[in-house]
Amino acid sequence: MATAGRLTRTIELAPNPDPRTPAVPWPAVDWSQAWLAPMQRIGQAVDTAVRGGTPLWQALNDAAAAPVRFIPQSALPDGMAYELFIAQTGRCPTREGLHDFFNGLCWIHYPATKRRLNQLQAAQILADGVRPVRGPVRDALTVFDENAAFLRAPRVLWDALQAKQWDAVFGHLRPLWHDAQLDLFGHALLEKLQLPRKAITAHVIWLDLPAGPLSELDARVAGELNAALLATKPFAHLPVLGVPGWWAANCDPVFYNDSAVFRAARAAADPVAITAHVEGQPSAKALK
Repeated sequence: MATAGRLTRTIELAPNPDPRTPAVPWPAVDWSQAWLAPMQRIGQAVDTAVRGGTPLWQALNDAAAAPVRFIPQSALPDGMAYELFIAQTGRCPTREGLHDFFNGLCWIHYPATKRRLNQLQAAQILADGVRPVRGPVRDALTVFDENAAFLRAPRVLWDALQAKQWDAVFGHLRPLWHDAQLDLFGHALLEKLQLPRKAITAHVIWLDLPAGPLSELDARVAGELNAALLATKPFAHLPVLGVPGWWAANCDPVFYNDSAVFRAARAAADPVAITAHVEGQPSAKALK
């Protein structure tokens, strides 16, 4: 049973009684979870194919169209930067595991955004080379790729989230979540949620866009994503299991009385003022 404290779940690998059948490369996926709903149909098809012995890269290619072709990880030349290889060849090296499983699903469900993100990644590598320490743009690109989520919600909810006003976000503004839509983009974020923990936090970008199909969101984000925007780190932090309807334990207000997870804003920050300041500028904290 889930509690307001540490949330854990034991997941066991599927049995593999026949030694001639390849071992399943990841634990069972709980497709009933709300955050997986947009990817459920294609994700289940890929999951089933891999459990039947199909290599992940082939299962992804067979499941749906994507702006890249998935290939085995072994096809990536030694010394070649992964992002640059994808940009130059249109092929995505893929390992057998949950991380690349969710990465492949993100390429399928967010094709324009993933393509645009890869262009920005490749441009940074060509400009600066591969360095031991990333600069602010590459840092932000990595955070976006691995851990981003997109929120379509009333502005008042976004302002409260930026300010980390948790009593408002999940208290008197809680009914606004009924008309909000949170879509997870980061494939590492999706992977972590295979073992849900209260502290798992997304880097959220707000869009002034009504809830609707992923294709509309994907087109908007891809059209406005740029290095200057990402260098401003336009993210708010959201512990995703706090989203109403996403985790049974958060029906109890006590769930949010955990200051180690639902942290107070830093005293020096003024999120509302920042949002007002950048509203009319290209580096805005929201994609509009």
